Amino acid sequence: MAWDHIIKNGFIYSGTEFVKGNLYIKDGKIAAVSETELAGGAAKTTDAEGKYVLPGFIDTHVHSRDPGAEYKEDFYHSTRAAAAGGVTMVFEMPNTNPPINNVDNLLKQKENLSAKAHVDFGIWAICLGDLNRKDIVPLHEAGVIGFKFFWGYAINSETYQLMYNYKEGEKGVIPPLPDGEVYDIFKEVEKTGQILAIHAENNELIQRLTQQVEISGRRDYEALLEGRPNLAEVLTVQTGISMAKELGTRLHILHVSAGESLRLVREAQKEGYPITSETCPHFLFLSNEDYEKVGPQMKVYPPVKYKKDQDELWSGIQDGTVSIVCSDHAPHTEEEKDGDLWSIPAGMCGVETLAPLMLNAVSEGKVTLKQVCEVLSGNPARQFGIYPQKGSLDVGTDADITIVDMEKEMVIKRENLHSKSKVTAFDQFPIKGVPVQTIVRGVTVMEDGNIVSGPIGKMVVPEANSEKVFSGNK
Repeated sequence: MAWDHIIKNGFIYSGTEFVKGNLYIKDGKIAAVSETELAGGAAKTTDAEGKYVLPGFIDTHVHSRDPGAEYKEDFYHSTRAAAAGGVTMVFEMPNTNPPINNVDNLLKQKENLSAKAHVDFGIWAICLGDLNRKDIVPLHEAGVIGFKFFWGYAINSETYQLMYNYKEGEKGVIPPLPDGEVYDIFKEVEKTGQILAIHAENNELIQRLTQQVEISGRRDYEALLEGRPNLAEVLTVQTGISMAKELGTRLHILHVSAGESLRLVREAQKEGYPITSETCPHFLFLSNEDYEKVGPQMKVYPPVKYKKDQDELWSGIQDGTVSIVCSDHAPHTEEEKDGDLWSIPAGMCGVETLAPLMLNAVSEGKVTLKQVCEVLSGNPARQFGIYPQKGSLDVGTDADITIVDMEKEMVIKRENLHSKSKVTAFDQFPIKGVPVQTIVRGVTVMEDGNIVSGPIGKMVVPEANSEKVFSGNK
């Protein structure tokens, strides 16, 4: 047999354990996994002695700003950054300009992203209430990876762009949707069987408390948290869970930051409801105590909160309440982030640092490498209907592989990031445990930190839709 690529002597993740052996790639697929050497040569051989051969990491929460704000970031750069960080697939968020609110815009976005993708990708669709309720089922049939609702955000009535700093009475704005309209979103998405993911913050509470804090004249980080307290997230999570229980909707709580939210998710899961949650490295590795050192770079929505919340999130990963860790990669320029805490935008780079940070957590004993494989690979693939084609090393599946060296050390440096933006809260953060090779459908895209391939990524759709639209992009 002539193989395309042999990865030798690595610790291969079987889905339950790590077994030392060899992995063989042929025609973009995993052709064999063996503890003994099989006959035949290969065009490329990688000696993975002492390294771990893992299912390709998936980042389910990426804002590449493409199209609409490419001056901040674009898909070419964000997927280079993904590959550099050991990520083989990203899920692109739908709040672009134009948004992914109908099938026509989805098809245009597929064409746009395919020309720039260094890794495979899925595309989220946005829920805008009555504005696009009729488009939900067609978007499902056209192969979106899931549906997202930005709860509590106003909408520009002409462009359908989200209004991040809405003030009551603004012209040309559709105010945040009332609960009755949100109920209909849950009802419509339930028909598709796909996930409805929510950005959970209560706008009315935030508006009221922020106004009170602004009147006081305070502009410090604690004041920001007083304007966007844990309760703002908890109230929306509570309402979302109640609607999901009533309607049977598969609800996913995005970027959970508050321990109280996690307790609500855990309770719903124990009752048997299909409700899941994710969190992000900035909530796991930072707290309000870090603001003095890190500064405005760590401003995100929902905001980084307290050490007690951080501790509960780690516990949530340990017990499975948190099934996914993702980046919420949301770049802004340095000029945009250099200003008053209350006026600068929320968001930072994250897709390239996601896996190194989680691998470092393994080195520090916070989680196991098996748990990292699940929250960065297996669980995302299962939840979004692309397992085992993605998220596994099963024979016959896509050869999406992340090879990591758990003994290698590095320091995250903003100037080395592959994104257009270099804004990160983790500049100078020391890491032990580094992705050293990223393979997408058999093609080596990153090796030893260097991007060695051009754009080869394809759109991936959930298995139930794979034969209906975009055939061949599984």
